[in-house]
Amino acid sequence: MKKLLGLVFLMLILVAGTNLTSTEQQNHNTLEGTWELVSFNNYDGNEVVSTLPATEGYRQIKMYYNGKVMWTRYVPTDSIEWFGYGSYTATDSTLTEKLEYMSASMRKIANENMEWHMELVLDGDTYSQIFTDEEGNRINSENYKRLD
Repeated sequence: MKKLLGLVFLMLILVAGTNLTSTEQQNHNTLEGTWELVSFNNYDGNEVVSTLPATEGYRQIKMYYNGKVMWTRYVPTDSIEWFGYGSYTATDSTLTEKLEYMSASMRKIANENMEWHMELVLDGDTYSQIFTDEEGNRINSENYKRLD
């Protein structure tokens, strides 16, 4: 009986000392997570001149975790595969992706070093990756929402 009580007491101590899973919300001030493309912006200079929503059935998902990026695109009217995997670095205002592996369709349009430098605007559960020209003028952007 003493052994049973001792075992129960030990179990209570272990359970009480266990750190339960936190119910705090995830830090949404980071690019880490899963994102879905919702729209595109076109720019004239640094002003948005048009916003185009993603078309019906079109899905593009990006995942950023531990310095790695993975993305896939599904276009219902297209039988071409679109996907890629690589590494990324982000600051408060820049995003750089360097793909290591990608679909054949992506390889056809990729630049030689398979690296993209973009302006980053991160605002909680949304972010935009903005493509710029050689002079730093905004051209267009992809706009994402967090899926977590």
